[in-house]
Amino acid sequence: MLGNAHFYNRTIRKIVVAFGSMFNDILLTRYSKDGSTAYEITKVPLSYGAKEKYLVRLQSDPNLTKSIQTTVPRMSFDLVGMSYDTTRKQQSTLQNFGTSSGSFRSQYAPVPYNFDFNLSIYVRNTEDGTQILEQILPFFTPDFTVTIDFISQMDQKYDMPVILNSVSPEVDYEGDFMNTRLIIWNLTFTAKAYIWPPVSANNSSKLITKANTNIFTDSTNLDAQKVYVNMATGFGVYTTGEDIIVEKRGVTGKVLYFSNTADGTLVLTNLNKKVQANDKVTGVYSNSTFTISTVSQSETKAVAIVITPNPANANGNGVYGFEETFTEWPDTLI
Repeated sequence: MLGNAHFYNRTIRKIVVAFGSMFNDILLTRYSKDGSTAYEITKVPLSYGAKEKYLVRLQSDPNLTKSIQTTVPRMSFDLVGMSYDTTRKQQSTLQNFGTSSGSFRSQYAPVPYNFDFNLSIYVRNTEDGTQILEQILPFFTPDFTVTIDFISQMDQKYDMPVILNSVSPEVDYEGDFMNTRLIIWNLTFTAKAYIWPPVSANNSSKLITKANTNIFTDSTNLDAQKVYVNMATGFGVYTTGEDIIVEKRGVTGKVLYFSNTADGTLVLTNLNKKVQANDKVTGVYSNSTFTISTVSQSETKAVAIVITPNPANANGNGVYGFEETFTEWPDTLI
């Protein structure tokens, strides 16, 4: 659909299975009349299907009383509706990332849906019904959260809140109204889950693993002017921090950095005015003298920030942090 290849994430199936799994281990214990001795423990059967289906099955047996005694207690549940949840909508362009078998994968944000379920409890007497209810109700306050591996390809697990909306009894009578035939407890739930779009395989080289941020000063800044001197026509080695002068133009300042290599990089600071090409710069302490061949027109890098993920193999999901490396002026000039 919409130009996408066929896909099936089995999302709805997993939601139904997760809901049913919450109630598949409920036990019913039979006690003596004084309530002191337990003489029978039975696991309450759970099946998927509409309540009406089980009522017809229970009522269609020719030996009604015996059939009910051997069939109940039991429970059934079914998915009765789905509705889009606007309150949990995420940005449509948001993507999740994951890895599977060494392959990098991505997936757009899921679509939020509320899934409505009915759970029916069929019992012969009131005591059985309340015993089963007391094994369910304390855990919903009013919700109980289930963790589901919705998309195994993405190596991610999500929490699905299941909210208990209502609990109501229903009594089915046989013959006159003095004889109770069947008691049904109806519980309604809402599971707040998602439906996922297809998973796309991507080139891991597209994953951003480093972010570089540079902060530059104004090119007219007198605290950091970068120039290149002619190493062939000068002599000496400037000392970091020493005063400098350009006698012909009355320029004064200090040496911030000198490479003393073939490129002749010289960075001056605390200038009273900008130096120019062909200015002869003399160090007051070292007596070094070089002539400026070129004045750099680029802005000076004041701060360099490098951000990388921690751990380095983080893929955008799970627990991870960041490492930040700051390099401040004048080290950024090197």
